[in-house]
Amino acid sequence: MASTFKPKIRDIWIRLLLYPGHTLPTAAAPVLVAAGLAARDGVLAPLPLAIAFLGSWLIHVGGVLFDNHELLRRYPDLPEHPELLAALADGSLKLAHLRFAIVACFGLAALTGPYLYSVGGQPVLLLGAIGIVTSLSYAGGPFAYARRGLAEPFFLLMFGVVAVYGSYYIQAVAHGIIAADWLAFLELPIGLLLLGMPVGALVTCVLIVDDIRDRDFDAEKGWRTATVRFGVKNSRLRFSLLMLAAYTALPIYWLTTNCGTTILLPWLTLPWAGAILSRVLQHDRARELLPITSSTSKLSLIFALLLALGVALQAPVR
Repeated sequence: MASTFKPKIRDIWIRLLLYPGHTLPTAAAPVLVAAGLAARDGVLAPLPLAIAFLGSWLIHVGGVLFDNHELLRRYPDLPEHPELLAALADGSLKLAHLRFAIVACFGLAALTGPYLYSVGGQPVLLLGAIGIVTSLSYAGGPFAYARRGLAEPFFLLMFGVVAVYGSYYIQAVAHGIIAADWLAFLELPIGLLLLGMPVGALVTCVLIVDDIRDRDFDAEKGWRTATVRFGVKNSRLRFSLLMLAAYTALPIYWLTTNCGTTILLPWLTLPWAGAILSRVLQHDRARELLPITSSTSKLSLIFALLLALGVALQAPVR
């Protein structure tokens, strides 16, 4: 039964549209890893990193708002978010408001472009374009990869590779260690790809929780998410494997490289991860899973923070 509680419009925008409980942690997690790598290599550049994060987070939020806009526009009778439907019905929220917010997010993100381009050159334009296209194509446009059950590999790639790679690149260029050109961009250390993947795996776990929670609504919309196609048990298996991959990647990296034991600092979050995994394996309804989304997002952030610290304490790579 839908709740009769009517949230304030401020709560609607923050809690139900911006989702700061998981958009901010998941956006910040790969940036922290890049900061740790940059600190290790002596190229930490806080200002370019902060501006790059701001631009990427605004693109991310713009995509979330666009997703909500498309949901309300295409499926006005689907009670996936009853509070939003109630706000639309009484006029406190309008689709025009959402369109304005979407344009504002991408417009503000574009304002970071000139500075980032002046630092990083043409590769920055590519990264920005990838971010915008990926954000808008989640549920809209001709491709709409979430509807086709392809969101998980996209999340793993974007949060585990692209965000880490780009965040490190802008710092290295700012320090003059590498040139602002395609050759330098393509020759960055392979460790950027390896160390970002555990964080990408945990961020993808956030998506899987949401897909389990929303599977009935997704099926009604005709979305072929992995949970809709293969069921809850299969999604729980992927969730478990991604969790396992995130934590086993660290000792593998430690044993196969010259890094020290500080790379294992994220293992301090293992009890937290185990508690989240236990809840995902036991519950499959929205009420029980809703707080797990936020918990998994925060886990990815703390994991990334400890990983960044562990990497920063390593000997620099030259």
